[in-house]
Amino acid sequence: MTVPVMQEKRSSHKVPPKKYQPKGLTILYEDRDLLVVDKAQGLLTISTDREKEKTAHYLLNEYVKKGNDRSRNRVFIVHRLDRETSGVLIFAKNERTKQYLQEGWKEFSKRYIAVVHGKLHDKEGVFASYLLENKAFRVYSTNDSVRGKYSETGYSVMKETDKFSLLELELYTGRKHQIRVHLSDEGHPVVGDKIYGPPDKEARRLALHAVSLTIIHPYTHREMCFETEIPAYLRSLVNY
Repeated sequence: MTVPVMQEKRSSHKVPPKKYQPKGLTILYEDRDLLVVDKAQGLLTISTDREKEKTAHYLLNEYVKKGNDRSRNRVFIVHRLDRETSGVLIFAKNERTKQYLQEGWKEFSKRYIAVVHGKLHDKEGVFASYLLENKAFRVYSTNDSVRGKYSETGYSVMKETDKFSLLELELYTGRKHQIRVHLSDEGHPVVGDKIYGPPDKEARRLALHAVSLTIIHPYTHREMCFETEIPAYLRSLVNY
């Protein structure tokens, strides 16, 4: 990955008081260039036609403006998490940082935790397929290498029970619904997946969590790893 030269002097940064921190988001790290949060399950990353304000993007834009009505501060979208997926989500505070993070995204480490139905025959490996999205916004695997987008997901089994398996997953590519589709294809859909899994009235949420993100900082060039705890509900499913 080519790292842009960003060596100009960085001024001190004033973080808004904790009382201004937005609901549904826990701020993990913040500086002049980055804002990293732990997003709650059920919160959108960005707005839709139906929902404009109850999103991580909207709430964080409001957060960085607190204390200054004339502030032009804003945050920039780098990547997304599904509404029902919780975990580490990073935003840029300027366009140069956004460009840097997106250009280097393939090189960064993105780890997820999921609880899936059943036991996997192979306890570690890589799922790979070409993914397409239909008119109903459902993603599926295809043999069409021209229209489909190649995707890879690494996995390893952390714990098994009679019903479920706890997996650690790593995204080698970042396609929409990639993890959910790959696991469903293998016959082990994520617990609580209303799109790619079986009906499950007992599931309280989608059992998928972005547990860590490792990047190279755009200015210091230091490796930074942002981690979160595995949600209690996911732990409870496998007594972990």
